[in-house]
Amino acid sequence: MRNRFHAPLIGLILAAAALAAGPAVPARAEPGSWLEHNAAADKILPQAPRANRPRNLDFLFGALQAAPDDETAKAIEQRIWALWVVSRSDTANLLMLRVRAAVEGKDSDLAIKLLDGIVKIKPDYIEAWNRRATLYYLKKDYGRALADIREVLKREPRHFGAYSGLGMIRAEMGETARAVAAFELARKWNPHIAGIDSEIERLKALGGDSGTDGPADPLGCGRLSS
Repeated sequence: MRNRFHAPLIGLILAAAALAAGPAVPARAEPGSWLEHNAAADKILPQAPRANRPRNLDFLFGALQAAPDDETAKAIEQRIWALWVVSRSDTANLLMLRVRAAVEGKDSDLAIKLLDGIVKIKPDYIEAWNRRATLYYLKKDYGRALADIREVLKREPRHFGAYSGLGMIRAEMGETARAVAAFELARKWNPHIAGIDSEIERLKALGGDSGTDGPADPLGCGRLSS
C-alpha cells in the first residue's frame, strides 16, 4: 500500500475547514478519511442503496480487508460510506440537505442546530453524529466532538472514519498514546487509509503521552477541554 499522506489530503482538509467556517486546522496533513468523506458525502445522500444494510456492510468490510490495491479499496470504502450516509428517513434526508446548505453558507452554528434535530428524531443515524463531530472538531470544541464520536462508535464499532477523527483530536490535545491507539483501530478496519502508517510511526516517535495514564482506551475521558 502506498502512503499518500502529505500530498493531496491537506487541500481537502483545509477546504472542509473553510466550508465549515471553523478555525484553520494545522498545516500538517492528517489521515483524511474523516474530513475527506465530509467533502463528498452529500452527493451520496439521495442515491444511497436501501438493501440489507448489515449484511452488505459485513461483506464490504471483508472485501476491504482483502482489497489488492488502493484503487479497489477506495471503491469499496466509498460503498461503505454510502451505506453509512443513508438515513432511511425523509425528514432526516431533508434536514441533511439543509445542513449542506448551511455548511456551504459558512453557517456552522445553524448546521449544528439542524444536526441536533436529526439526532433527536433519529438517534440511530450515525452520519448525523459523525457530521456534527466533524463540525465541533473544526470549531476546536473537542469535548463535544469526542462525545459525538462515542455515539458513532457505540452504533458502528468499525467506523474507521470516526477512529481517524478521534486520532486527530487526541493528537491535537497532545495525547500521543491515545492518538496512536485510535489510528491503529482505524487501520484495523481500513488498512488502506492514506498516510495512516506514517502518521502512526510519527506519533510513536514522539514518545510518551503527556496528560494521560498511558495507552488507555482512546475514548477514555482524558482532557476534554479545548
